[in-house]
This record gives sequence, C-alpha cells and structure tokens, in this order.
Amino acid sequence: MVASAPPSTDVLRRVENGVAWITLNRPEAGNAITAEMRTQLISWLEEASGDLAVRAVVLTGAGEKGFCTGADLRSSPAGPPRPVGAPDRAVGDAARLIRTGWQRLVGAVLDCEKPVIAAVNATAAGGGMHLALACDLVIAAEESKFIEVFVRRGIAPDAGGAYLLARLIGPQKAKELFFFGDAVPAAAAERLGLVNRVVPRAELTSVVGEWATRLASGPTQAIGMAKYLTNRALESDRSTAFWDEAVGQELITGTEDCREGLASFAERRTPEFRGW
Repeated sequence: MVASAPPSTDVLRRVENGVAWITLNRPEAGNAITAEMRTQLISWLEEASGDLAVRAVVLTGAGEKGFCTGADLRSSPAGPPRPVGAPDRAVGDAARLIRTGWQRLVGAVLDCEKPVIAAVNATAAGGGMHLALACDLVIAAEESKFIEVFVRRGIAPDAGGAYLLARLIGPQKAKELFFFGDAVPAAAAERLGLVNRVVPRAELTSVVGEWATRLASGPTQAIGMAKYLTNRALESDRSTAFWDEAVGQELITGTEDCREGLASFAERRTPEFRGW
C-alpha cells in the first residue's frame, strides 16, 4: 500500500470565529504561487461559498518579503501526453493555461459568495497584485507596494489585470501602471483607490481581524448579495442592474437574518445575525 503524500504547507487555512484565514506560506520565495497552491486556493474559495461556518475570508502572505510576487515560473503542471511529432507548444496551449490557471483563481475570489479581504503585508506583484485587487477589501501595510511587473518581462498583463485595474482606477491610470511597471507604494495605492486602508505592518493583522470579525458577525447573505450586485453593476446596463437589484432584494428579504434585523429594529436592540 502506497502512503498518501502529507498535506502541503505552502498554503495554510484556519477558521476562527467565522473567518477563514488563508495564508500563502512561501516567504522565502516572496509567496510566489505554484500550480498546486493555485489549485488549493481555488478549492478553498469555492468551498467557502457554501460553508455556513465561514462568513468572511482573509487572504494574506507570510513574512515581510512579499504578499504574493505572482506565479512561480519554475512550477508548471505537466500536460497530457503528446503524439509523436507534435510540437512542445501547440497553438492554444498558453491561452488554455492562463484560462484554467490564474484567471480561474482570480474568478474564484470574485465569485466567492463571502466577502474576501486582502491583507497585503508586503510586495504584491504581477498576478499577486491582481489577486489582491480581486478581493472585496484591501488593507495594506505601510511597507507594501504594488507592481505591474509584466512590462519588465516583455509580456502583456494577465490574471485578469486589465479587467480589474481599468474598473478600479480608469483606463488612463491603468495604462500608466501597465506601460511603465513602476512600483506603487501603499500610500499612493490608497490615493489611487486600489487600497481601502494603509496601516503599520505591526497593526495589519489586528486591523484586518477587526474588519473580518465585523463582516463575520453581519448578515452574510445580504453582504454576499451586495458583493454580487456591485460586481454585476460594472457590466450591466441600468435595466439589467435594476432587475438584479429587485430580484436580489426579494431573495434576501426571505432570510432569517433579514427577519432578525427587522425585529431588532422594532425592539430597539442589537441584532444577532447568524449568517442565513
């Protein structure tokens, strides 16, 4: 009998008081993400949507070198066997790798039904920057910086970068970051609208914990619907956005948390939301 491989420690997860803390744990490599880590992250984010014990998610990195410096270029999953005479790289291979890899990871953050906070402890570069920007809220340490590193390597941005950045700061500023690849310090990122709040690194965990705890004690379904409606609104015309809003409101008014919110208002007490 072959023993199963021990679980990887390159990415860690713990759940405390309704908050799933997910930590990229390769500080010596700037928390660059391997294919195996990416698969695990996607799985945990997808599971969080249906897990009633999880009401908020925090994504962060270990150490002080990097939040995430993008993909570990030394790690690439082996493809299927190739016929004799087939090229090492066929048309469609690279695009497929991007679609099923980093794009799927960024999509998992955007599609997670629970709010996701990025606790950016250090450098967020390339795909790592886009991973942070896909989160619903971003809290950054003062020492952190954001880098659209792609142009430095002579490649175009991927991992959903153009989609995310243009919506967050507009096309002109997005092009500036893409074209030059300059590092954006945390304070400048906050002014641009990439970051919600900048704090000293020593306070990052506690501040993120406070926000996550507030989210985890809130009406989870209502917050999830607010996330969905906001993300959808960026791509919808007014008629579609208003329709989505009306249907979403009807769904949420049927939740126990909505009934609790209305009852607590009438009774002039603090609501006790349970997440369903």
